[in-house]
Amino acid sequence: MGVPPAARDHGVVDLQVVEQVAELGAWMAEGGVVVLSGAGLSTDSGIPDYRGPSGSARRSTPMTYQAFTRDPIARRRYWARSHLGWRTIGEAFPNDGHRAVAGLQRCGVVGGIITQNVDGLHQAAGAGDVVELHGNLSRIVCLDCGDRTERELLAARLDEANPGFEAAAIAINADGDAELDDTDLDGFQIVDCLGCGGMLKPDVVYFGETVPPERVSRSFELVCSARTLLVLGSSLTVMSGRRFVLRAVKDGIRVAIVNRGVTRGEPYAGLHIDAPLGIVLPHLAAELSAPVHI
Repeated sequence: MGVPPAARDHGVVDLQVVEQVAELGAWMAEGGVVVLSGAGLSTDSGIPDYRGPSGSARRSTPMTYQAFTRDPIARRRYWARSHLGWRTIGEAFPNDGHRAVAGLQRCGVVGGIITQNVDGLHQAAGAGDVVELHGNLSRIVCLDCGDRTERELLAARLDEANPGFEAAAIAINADGDAELDDTDLDGFQIVDCLGCGGMLKPDVVYFGETVPPERVSRSFELVCSARTLLVLGSSLTVMSGRRFVLRAVKDGIRVAIVNRGVTRGEPYAGLHIDAPLGIVLPHLAAELSAPVHI
């Protein structure tokens, strides 16, 4: 394979990265690649990571399912933050990394995709067979009647209910939860389900909730059928994603990680490439989808 652009962009050829990318390309050329993606894949789309060098550790405590359903004040504050954060998530576009993964899937190198992200950018880039482990912020679910609606409908209703809401976010997290001063949250009005008047919630998995078992089962099926599990942009800090790496290792499936910064999966990986995904992935896609000349 040719020298990755990443090696030239900083004026210095990192021979270790070049060799690692070439080895990863050889693995992927055999097919049977399943992708496990995390927040680091979406940073080039303007969605901050939690822990990587392109983002900062979040300063607020993530919303829990218990607080959301039991505490009206916590629920109101969450919706004010999430309504503002959606303006960033909802306007994000797929980046070169997302497009490269979709291209690798179209040419048969990548099979299924498991994502910890809730931004829907894999599908927006043209990927299929995506397991959204933690759900999708573009959908809203009623906790009473189960009805699912589009986020844009709710955003319009919240705008109408809060015509004077002009808060500015201090930061936006990868789950779409903005960080605001408490004074900006006063008076924010939430809305309920149009069908039954029940409690509305983004169709995502909160802390304190369990990932739906059918998603977990499908993810394990994909991993167990793979030749290579390719982890993209995830620190694998939480067990929700790391368990698939552990299962792959247990079953003798190769694990490769491309991530900026440290990852808890490094001890289990045959390859760990610390390099920008937006450069490495398009390089791999171009190499692996190029026609063979005889």
